Amino acid sequence: MAGRPSSRRSLGVWMNGELVGTWTFATAAGHSFSYAPSWLTHPQGRSLSLSLPIAQGPAPFTGHIVEAWFDNLLPDSPGIRKRLASKFGAESTHAFQLLEKIGRDCVGAIQLLPSDSPPPDVRRVDAEPLGEAQIERILDDAVSNRSIGVPIEDELRISIAGAQEKTALLRHGDQWCRPRGATPTTHILKLPMGEVGGMRADFSTSVENEWLCAQLLRGYGLPVADCSIATFGRHKVLVVTRFDRGFLDGWWARLPQEDFCQAMGLPPERKYEEHGGPGISTILDTLRGSEHAEADRRNFLAAQLLFWMLAAPDGHAKNFSLFSGPRGRYRATPLYDVMSAWPAIGKGVRQFQWQKVKLAMALHAKNAHYRIAEIQRRHWNEVARANALGTDFEAVIGQVVGMTPAVIESAAALLPAGFPAAVSERIFAGLKAQAIRLDAGA
Repeated sequence: MAGRPSSRRSLGVWMNGELVGTWTFATAAGHSFSYAPSWLTHPQGRSLSLSLPIAQGPAPFTGHIVEAWFDNLLPDSPGIRKRLASKFGAESTHAFQLLEKIGRDCVGAIQLLPSDSPPPDVRRVDAEPLGEAQIERILDDAVSNRSIGVPIEDELRISIAGAQEKTALLRHGDQWCRPRGATPTTHILKLPMGEVGGMRADFSTSVENEWLCAQLLRGYGLPVADCSIATFGRHKVLVVTRFDRGFLDGWWARLPQEDFCQAMGLPPERKYEEHGGPGISTILDTLRGSEHAEADRRNFLAAQLLFWMLAAPDGHAKNFSLFSGPRGRYRATPLYDVMSAWPAIGKGVRQFQWQKVKLAMALHAKNAHYRIAEIQRRHWNEVARANALGTDFEAVIGQVVGMTPAVIESAAALLPAGFPAAVSERIFAGLKAQAIRLDAGA
């Protein structure tokens, strides 16, 4: 990334109108973050991250761990970062320079504001109602370098991590709105992914795919982000309700959370276990400290099992997150960003070969097993035993197998008119086949 800042700069890190601390970058010294004295004694004071514990007090954190935490607030895609830098006049795609421009509405609870900014007025809702044509235009601009044609202080300066095109809006009083000032967004609007990877696999139905995966996961009893399919003009989008937002006494609060790359102090390029990211055991160990440790650990491994059944290859560290509470408390968030590869698996030129489809996190038995086709029932039990989930997980496996026909039937009943059969039929067939494999012990 070219064009790093040439002088010392600082951003205030705010959480619901309270100053948490200061993030500073200087060419010679690099990145640092320190908690504000007022935050250290605040009743709602908490760690910004498990990797940046508040117990350290006012002494600054320095180096890559700080840069990594903030870098994870941004989109993964270099192309999307370049468009954001061009649209908002950032000097480069470096995290500090981008977040100087778009850090007022991030994932989780923080706002990044100039160091001399007054406290943001978060306890009022300031928003501009939007019609369908205006939302269509915002979606047009999500994939372009153009500014959205409104005064600069009202532009949608938001930062949403991930690898696909998306934007976010406020839903307030049954009305879509563009938030202004310190008012947050409440819903993420995700556009179709199009062609993916070097083979240009067709994921133009990613909206329907992700929606269906969410319904299936919910059918199995796992917590998952609420979502729906909507159309604004020429754009079909997945509308995801943000679980890091909550309506409190007439105002929209930002709820603290972080993904597992942030919690582990890792940059986003290490989100996959094969690239040095956390695996199943690391996350299960972290969840031992959760307020809901037993349920969170069971649900996490059950999610990995269902990713195997769904052929969902992107269950990496950035797609699992934690809610952060005061006094070191934390717990798992709902699941999100789950998509099945079944519609793109086949023998065609632009399809994934079944034998090569992998999970993002391996099952470590005697060897590391990533490939979905190679993983067997005994591997799940070996991983459960190695991580102190014991024979209880055998009951989970049996429950998942037994529930599958009814879960598929319920999801099929929810399919809206015109839902692409190439998505639903392939996912349902793949799910059934994996349940049969699991039941047979294969």
